[in-house]
Amino acid sequence: MTQNTSGSRLFEATRLGPLPLANRLVMAPLTRNRAAADGVPTPLMATYYAQRATAGLIIAEATTPNAVGRTYANIPALYTDAHVAGWRRVTDAVRDAGGRMFVQLQHGGRVGHPDTSGAVPVAPSEVALPEHIHTAEGPREAVAPRELTVDEIRATVADFAAAARRAVDAGFEGVEVHAANGYLIHQFLAKNTNLRTDGYGGTVENRVRFAVEVVTAVAEAIGPERVGVRVSPGVGVNGIEEGDTEAIYPALVAALADRGLAYLHVVFADPEQPLFQEIRKAWPGALIANPVLGWGGPLPADGGRAAAERLLAAGADLISLGRSFLANPDLVTRLRTGAPINAVRDGGLMYTGGAAGYTDYPTLDAA
Repeated sequence: MTQNTSGSRLFEATRLGPLPLANRLVMAPLTRNRAAADGVPTPLMATYYAQRATAGLIIAEATTPNAVGRTYANIPALYTDAHVAGWRRVTDAVRDAGGRMFVQLQHGGRVGHPDTSGAVPVAPSEVALPEHIHTAEGPREAVAPRELTVDEIRATVADFAAAARRAVDAGFEGVEVHAANGYLIHQFLAKNTNLRTDGYGGTVENRVRFAVEVVTAVAEAIGPERVGVRVSPGVGVNGIEEGDTEAIYPALVAALADRGLAYLHVVFADPEQPLFQEIRKAWPGALIANPVLGWGGPLPADGGRAAAERLLAAGADLISLGRSFLANPDLVTRLRTGAPINAVRDGGLMYTGGAAGYTDYPTLDAA
């Protein structure tokens, strides 16, 4: 374990429940579209994640728990034995490099297309994504999703739990339930995508119900100490309009606060925002905060360290960084020593496949 000589809490060894971490830096989940067409992780993915194993914790990219939940081409999955075997190669490589790893479970909901999944996407209500969606054949107009029946909701909850068990079989330390960024669970939370009039729609209590049922089932499947939840209060990506952000998240946090979960992960956290402060006060466990570094713009010269330090001072326990880790395999060393930060290259390389813009970013030793 690398000794912290910087004087910053960011580089202190810590714990996430029973799990020891070398530092407080978390590699955030980043969709990179390097899996095989059937969702099986590739050897290139093992190289990519092992390169970044000095992060205190890696949260692997969004991984679908069932076929209809696939969002984009070449994203990984966790619903077959082949998926488990592919991910096992990745987790073995990260563990051999000294790293710790969770995986994010994400169902796309209406963010999907028959060209990708082979099925009409499903969602809380028949409200189409108001934008095109990327498929292996190029951009396609979004299709109206089919509204989930109550029986299908229960089956989807079971799929999340089954994927969590497969994640443990694949060697992950735990899973992160993705309730953010406009995907299925977030669609249940938001007023403009959840028009239901049954027990899963209408009131705040009803709209958080699906999220709570998924998290509960996953925690029962693998143990709550292995389960995190990611939320994005007020973030309107993928056409989301929550409508009552200030009400929905306190209700969700209150419903999950006594479950003994590993962590809550807040996306685009602003330490000055009253809602972030309210969430921090209400959440009794570990809080991972993801700072606002500019959506799609250049990385700050310090790689996000100043923003990370502000969030730690505001009560966050761990700090997640996405694009900074993408472009800097040795980000922990660069932040700790103040070394120059690699810039993110052509954004298109994030999703095009292959080693370019993926495993070929230089370390300080190779620069």
